[in-house]
This record gives sequence, structure tokens and C-alpha cells, in this order.
Amino acid sequence: MSLPDPALSDSVILRAENLGRSVPGKILVAGASFEVRKGETLAIVGPSGSGKSSLLRLLNRLDEPTSGTVYLDGADYRQIPPRELRRRVGMVLQRPFLFPGKVADNLQFGPKQRGQTLSPTQIAELLAGVGLSGFESRDVSNLSGGEAQRVSFARALANSPEALLLDEPTSALDEAAKREVETLIRQIGQEHGIPCVLVTHEAAQAQRLAERALVLEAGQIGRNGPVKEVLHA
Repeated sequence: MSLPDPALSDSVILRAENLGRSVPGKILVAGASFEVRKGETLAIVGPSGSGKSSLLRLLNRLDEPTSGTVYLDGADYRQIPPRELRRRVGMVLQRPFLFPGKVADNLQFGPKQRGQTLSPTQIAELLAGVGLSGFESRDVSNLSGGEAQRVSFARALANSPEALLLDEPTSALDEAAKREVETLIRQIGQEHGIPCVLVTHEAAQAQRLAERALVLEAGQIGRNGPVKEVLHA
């Protein structure tokens, strides 16, 4: 795998513009505007209940915004069919949700929805990329928590996403598995050039993984900028 072209490193992949969502009696997210560039990781931090996951879910329309919009590679995402959008803006959740059966079948799921089939070589490359070489025939019921989460990443990457949304992807893992997944997140940006938006409750993790951070306070962005400045490292 090659490093991303430095000339493309400043290209904006995701841009939120005045993004918000409210439900009767409550504002979940209000007026969020920010950009995520090719190959970078943006951390979303803030106290519990501040709207971190709510903001993340707006970025691929798992929840619909009630104000503003998001631009994916310059195109208003309201013009993109939701299934296509969620392929192009993949998501990895706090706890891995895998379909029963073999690891390889899980990787095939997304491409098959588009009438495509991954070759054995492609599956092997995806698994090697997440440190799981030889796991093609492994039953998902026999995976550790860290292995299952890395399969979740491989399954998301099988869709050739333009960006990844990560909702506290290490919070359910032990320390060793957490470090393995953190290494994988760094590789996704550095080797694939795929930008990541990472929700985390750990300021230290944000500093390890992200170039920039935004702090949510009661659904609003309180601070947004270089991670060391925002988090007072």
C-alpha cells in the first residue's frame, strides 16, 4: 500500500455546514460546521450527553438533520441515495456487529449488495491490512473482541469508503486490543488516505490519533482546531 499523495492532503472530503438536529423538546446538535480532509483524523470529544454520537450519526444520515447539510467530496449528501452514502461514508460502532458465519462472508456482504464479489486475493489483502491474515474461514463466534472489531474495520474497508465514522471503537476492548485498533486507525489515514471522524471519551486517545479535535458542549461546538491546542496538551 502506498502513502497518500501529499498534493491531495489538503482536499476536503467531508464538510458539515450549520448541521443540526432537534426533536420535540430537545436540541441534540446545533449549528455544527467543520471540515475533514483527506487522510486526517478528526476527534469529537465532550462529556456524556453532549451530542457526540448524535453528531456522528448525522454525517451519513443514520439520523436526518433538521438544519444544515453535509458535503461529501463537494456534493450535497441529500442528493446521494442513503445506501450509497453509507457505503461511501462507512461506520464502525462501539461494539462489533458481525453476521453469523465466516469472516470472509462478512467481508463479502457490502460488495454483494452492489452485485460485486470480492476475489480471494482481495479478501486476503483486506484481512492482512487489519492484521488478521488467514482468518478467512474463521467463524465469527470464535473471535476475540479485538479480532471482531478488526473484522468490522475490514468489512467497512471492503466497501471502498471515502470516509469512516468511528463511534468509540475501542471502548469495549482490553488495553492490548485497544492499542491494536488504534494502530489500525492510524494506518487507515496514513496508508489509505481515508479520513476518519472519531468519537471518543478519552482526551488522551484523541491526542494519540487525531490531528484536529472539536469539543461538543450541549450539542454545540465549543472549540475546534489542532488537537493539542483544543485539548490543552
